[in-house]
Amino acid sequence: MDADRALLTPRGELVHGCADVLAGKLSRLPARTGRIDLDMSGVRFMDTAGLRFLDVLRAHGRLRSVPVTATGWTGQPRRILTLVGLDPTDPLRPPGREGTPTPATTPVAEAAAKRPPAREEEVERLRASIAARPAVDRARGLLMTAHGCDSDTAWQILRETAHLSGAPLPTVAAAVTAEVDRSGPRAPEEVRKALATALARRLRAPRA
Repeated sequence: MDADRALLTPRGELVHGCADVLAGKLSRLPARTGRIDLDMSGVRFMDTAGLRFLDVLRAHGRLRSVPVTATGWTGQPRRILTLVGLDPTDPLRPPGREGTPTPATTPVAEAAAKRPPAREEEVERLRASIAARPAVDRARGLLMTAHGCDSDTAWQILRETAHLSGAPLPTVAAAVTAEVDRSGPRAPEEVRKALATALARRLRAPRA
């Protein structure tokens, strides 16, 4: 941190509770801090609760009268910002307006109000994907434990199974859980065959 600038570098996932962690860190910054920048390039996943990060950061900047930024968005978090109508290069700026919004509004709320109707279906798909994330992560962990593979290989097995069977990832995740844990109803035949094929391909593939 420079004498008058704080650089924060979140890592991993922005999910429920992360905004409170940010608020705590901001409250402990020295009073002389004249600028706060967040480098978001290390964040690989964000659910809708993670959007509160922006509200907390903006509210702190307004309260302390200091400029704040959150830049470097990539991958899935960047897509989230785009889908809700925020500019990923400057998500703290309300869309389609110069200046600062009234205290009763937030960038997320304003973006949602301006979102084109054509995007609603895509937003719903994104919400469903976020809701399915815990089950997919559990399936990935089961594959890593059962087959001794790394996280990236487990993810590729899930993706390939989905591609081969035409089933969505949540269905594939449920199939993996059923096959590894031997719990719940057995997965559809086409999913089990696709999973067996993906396992054979990925686990036999030479590693770099």
